[in-house]
Amino acid sequence: ADSLAWKVDHVFNDFQSLDGGILLLGLLYFSFQIYCDFSGYSDIAIGISKLFGFELMSNFRFPYFSRDIGEFWRKWHISLSTWFRDYMYIPLGGSKVSKLLSIRNIFIIFIVSGFWHGANWTFIVWGLIHATLYIPLFLKGKNRRYTTNVVAADKWFPTVNELCQMIITFFSTMIAWVFFRSESITNAFKYLEIILTKFSTQNLIENDLLYVLFLIICDWIMRKDEKKVLVINLNKPLRYTIYSI
Repeated sequence: ADSLAWKVDHVFNDFQSLDGGILLLGLLYFSFQIYCDFSGYSDIAIGISKLFGFELMSNFRFPYFSRDIGEFWRKWHISLSTWFRDYMYIPLGGSKVSKLLSIRNIFIIFIVSGFWHGANWTFIVWGLIHATLYIPLFLKGKNRRYTTNVVAADKWFPTVNELCQMIITFFSTMIAWVFFRSESITNAFKYLEIILTKFSTQNLIENDLLYVLFLIICDWIMRKDEKKVLVINLNKPLRYTIYSI
């Protein structure tokens, strides 16, 4: 997270002087910065708690492999989203009321979720974007279609349809992240405008992309079990050499 943070800060602070390709790269870096930050401290908390005999709930379950926004929110910041569900959404009536009231409840939850992150209109818009993405799934009754099965559960690679679903969901969350990270709504729209109108592939390939790719590969291998340890069956001298490096 911190390795990417300074580049993210540079891109978002000077976005008006950069081309769209660099802004897209900065947005990609922020998407993984915030994921590594939130998921990282959660893993540390879970690990330390296990040392004392406490089993904490999982907080992130590889959310960037989600096939729709409903699955994303069942895998992203689970402790927060389940709290909102149990103590706000359900007391408001949840989905047991009319469609109109259910939509109202969904908007309330996502707006409050945005406000929880900070008292800025950008966070509210971030919440509204996610509500807007979620409601069509709710109206079609498809918001809970990916509750138990893992993407490509019995295969090494996803199907073309699954890959397209994951890419669309990921880019949808990326668009929302622009508002989450920007200092104002105006800046967020300007950021997106530059990506669309001044896009260049120059300087798009960077070493940090290898770190992101490595993280994606590790997450993909462990996607069936978030607490799985990557075990390498090597002899002890070679294994400890790798650890040292």
